Amino acid sequence: MSTPVQKPAPGGLLRAPAAFASLAFLVQFLVAPGYGIFRDELYYIACAKRLAWGYVDQPPLSIALLALQRLVLPDAVLALKLLPALAGAATVYLVGALAARLGGRAWAQAAASLAALCAPVYLALSGFYSMNAFDLLLWTVAFWLVVRTIDTGGTRWWAWLGLVLGLGLLNKISVLWFGAGLAAALLLTAQRRALFTPGPWLAAGIAGLLALPHLAWQVAHGWPTFEFMSHAARFKNAEMPLSVFLGQQVLFLNPVALPLWMGGLLWLLLAPSARRWRPLAVIFLAVFLLLAASGSSKPYYLAPAFPPLLAAGGVAFSRLAHRRGVLAAAYLVALGAAGVALAPMAMPVLAPVSYAAYARAIGIQPAAQERNAVGELPQHLADRLGWPELAAEVARVVEALPPEDRAGAVIYTTNYGRAGAIELYGERWGLPPVASGHNSWWLWGPPREDPRVIVLVGGRIEDHREALESVELVATHRAALCMPFEREIPIFVGRGWKRPLAELWPATKEFI
Repeated sequence: MSTPVQKPAPGGLLRAPAAFASLAFLVQFLVAPGYGIFRDELYYIACAKRLAWGYVDQPPLSIALLALQRLVLPDAVLALKLLPALAGAATVYLVGALAARLGGRAWAQAAASLAALCAPVYLALSGFYSMNAFDLLLWTVAFWLVVRTIDTGGTRWWAWLGLVLGLGLLNKISVLWFGAGLAAALLLTAQRRALFTPGPWLAAGIAGLLALPHLAWQVAHGWPTFEFMSHAARFKNAEMPLSVFLGQQVLFLNPVALPLWMGGLLWLLLAPSARRWRPLAVIFLAVFLLLAASGSSKPYYLAPAFPPLLAAGGVAFSRLAHRRGVLAAAYLVALGAAGVALAPMAMPVLAPVSYAAYARAIGIQPAAQERNAVGELPQHLADRLGWPELAAEVARVVEALPPEDRAGAVIYTTNYGRAGAIELYGERWGLPPVASGHNSWWLWGPPREDPRVIVLVGGRIEDHREALESVELVATHRAALCMPFEREIPIFVGRGWKRPLAELWPATKEFI
């Protein structure tokens, strides 16, 4: 005999999800001062100074939010963590709320929201400023709205879903994966009857309308994001065999959570009482197949698709809690303990020098998601180290220039992290303008035509000599524990252009 569908939990604030969401926010703020500003955050700050309807590697929403934040809060480490921490906490709450909408009571809500709190990938994504924290939140809201449309069938919830998906497209175009999964869910489940109502078409129209300004920007700039994505897949992202991709999902979601989300997937697919919620499983499976088929998708790309599985797992888990309360409580304790043990893998909990020893002790080593060598720290932690020191080194080089050269100098770097660090931290020394050919920095162009002197941060001297009459190595910035390719950065001073900079600039483009 099948278990009857429970009625959704009553409205109002859900106590267990609210408690775990508050804890998620508190944890992020306790560890936020550790290490420093992340490489991508430096780039996003530079983007926020140059507002547009798009950037080479992302749509504009997260950058616009950062620009608004910068009006009232400084570019300090703690300030940069505020919005992603709030997004992460809201995600934890909504996973529990989603369990409630699926019929889960207190045990289900607690298990689902605790699993979201203890997922290392969610801790990592909500621990620094990027579009990914908002992407995770928007997908979770979208899943909640899918459940509401199934519950009511009303056009109103479809309109809200279109609004959320449109905002999602303005934040990260991977929301198209959600759209593809939703289309598959409507075609392959009993919810196909919705295709004969205005709702889905209204949602698609609203989402497309909101995305139009960014689409126009892409057309005007020659589709730079698609060039970026093509180059990343071919030259940047590491190959990801299916076995590795699956193994990373288990680790990223917390190995102890595997029975929960796998049970949630099976409950959605097989349980008669969950038949109406089957579209949630189809969306997840469609997104999984799209990412797995590419062979080079980063494992965290699938992270936003897991909230309905965690929520459904909570509902299935509550059946166990009803029959075996002590066993269920022990499982939740084990889930929380594993989350605490894995937290240093996701957040700057430990000092950098202590991380490697701890990682060896628990048997987890940094895995390469890109074709760069990895060091003792995973990239999302290592890329927070060494940036102020690099800016200080460049400042010493600039200070050593003759006054007439210093007045007409420009700084050129070979990647956006270096460019963003020198621009942000260099303000205290009044450093010259910064330029780079990397991603949106290339679109912003050189600060001025044919500068008298150019300080070159990174690259090979033989390459620089193709453009300049004189190139001199004047310093080498060295740093430990950051990414290996940032540990020894040569700094050159160049003079005398062989061709006008305007002619040379197109060749500096590096969208990757």
